[in-house]
Amino acid sequence: MTLSHPDNSTQERIFAFLTDPTTHPGVTRIDTHAASVFLDRDRALKIKRAVRFPFLDYSTLEKRKAACEEEIRINRPLAPQIYRRMVAITEDRDGSLRIEGDGPAIEFAVEMTRFDENRTLDHLAKAGPFDAHLATAIADAISASHAIAPRVEAPRWIETLPALIDGNSEGLRRGGHVSTTEIDALAQASHDALLRVRQRLEERGRQGFVRRCHGDLHLGNIVEIDGRPVLFDAIEFDPEMASIDVLYDLGFTLMDLLHHEQQPAANGVLNRYLATTEVENHDALGVLPLLMSIRAAIRAQVLLAKQARPHAAESTILKDARRYFRLAQVLIDPPAPRLIAVGGLSGTGKSLLARMLAPLVPPQPGAVVLRSDVIRKQLFQVSETDRLPPSAYQPDVTARVYDILAERARRVLPQGHSVIVDAVFAQQSERNEAAALARACNVPLSGFFLVADLATRQARIGSRRDDASDATREVAELQEHYNIGDLDWAIVNASGTPEQTRDRCRIGMAGDR
Repeated sequence: MTLSHPDNSTQERIFAFLTDPTTHPGVTRIDTHAASVFLDRDRALKIKRAVRFPFLDYSTLEKRKAACEEEIRINRPLAPQIYRRMVAITEDRDGSLRIEGDGPAIEFAVEMTRFDENRTLDHLAKAGPFDAHLATAIADAISASHAIAPRVEAPRWIETLPALIDGNSEGLRRGGHVSTTEIDALAQASHDALLRVRQRLEERGRQGFVRRCHGDLHLGNIVEIDGRPVLFDAIEFDPEMASIDVLYDLGFTLMDLLHHEQQPAANGVLNRYLATTEVENHDALGVLPLLMSIRAAIRAQVLLAKQARPHAAESTILKDARRYFRLAQVLIDPPAPRLIAVGGLSGTGKSLLARMLAPLVPPQPGAVVLRSDVIRKQLFQVSETDRLPPSAYQPDVTARVYDILAERARRVLPQGHSVIVDAVFAQQSERNEAAALARACNVPLSGFFLVADLATRQARIGSRRDDASDATREVAELQEHYNIGDLDWAIVNASGTPEQTRDRCRIGMAGDR
């Protein structure tokens, strides 16, 4: 197959052919700055536009062909159900155009299976809160992509960060929609934050956490197909732009969930990701405020660039851009962390309370939840829902579980991130160790001990499904005889609704500041 070199007018002829109602009825065309997408009933064709920007070059047919091949290579492992193949647009001797005809190729397209565009997560986020199952699935999809992402040299990415911060500032200044003083303050705060975390980022590079990632994981590039989130449209035009720390990749999704007012989902994604990836990620949470702030600033300036008339009346796009900018400001200046300990006998609702409180505990996207039941399962290298034998609950094993909880918290709190520890805390020594941990990390401690009658606890235990806890009704009855000792934590009546328990603890946390 020979190649010819069309100019822009030839591309427009191809685009007209693909939308001709006599040959392609019902086709819809969507244009972006770098591509035109043609949507049919069950197929989408994506053609690279004959353009050249500082960050990409599609100016020749050879380059567009290579870009199509690279897009499929990068995205098919993430979304095999979407990315089919590359097809040629050919020209017959009489000048007529065909898809995969016998004439020379004058253009190439990525052929994809069309999905429901209303099922991208940015659309779903507008319909209501994401549930915990979706948050878990999002985190699992991202962690799976990071597990197969090739490791790359770190210094190049880290060296680009100062220029990226300055580039955001330059883009935000265009049009005069954002205060120059605020832009400069954000830039200075970002540079200061980079100085604080640069050594950590460099260490993560040496540990292999800089990888060839998706690179553009905002909610519009994640779609729900058959009930599961699928990552698509990863960056293919610039390997360096997508060669980043995995937390920078994750941070885009976390930031965008916050922007779309999906804070519980953002917290759920973070906690699931931390629970299923390398433990060293707990040591790097201090880099998240900067990385999420940079992502928010990028989205703000991208939207500002779409504002067609610089001095037009405030539009939806402009409002959205300003919200992203405000989020960038908030994220770069996180409040101090705190330690929250949630104790109580089995069935009092500790784990549900911890999950409900976590999104509400600053800094964003909320506290890291450390659950004793999960740690115990990890200690024995089984899945969370596998049942452990009674020997796994001997005092020496339980002591080891509490040691691991404290060790994980010691990793997170110095990073400036809050922690919620979810465990029974039936022993005075266990509660004393939580207090000592808070003092060592110089953070306030809020301790809550939940109480509920035996019948309530046993009913809740009986209703559990697919949970990490191995507690039974019999265990709950045995716990009635525990000698809890003197409680210097807030005793919280947890016999009512989860929301009532949460609100009582929120009042208690406000008093502990």
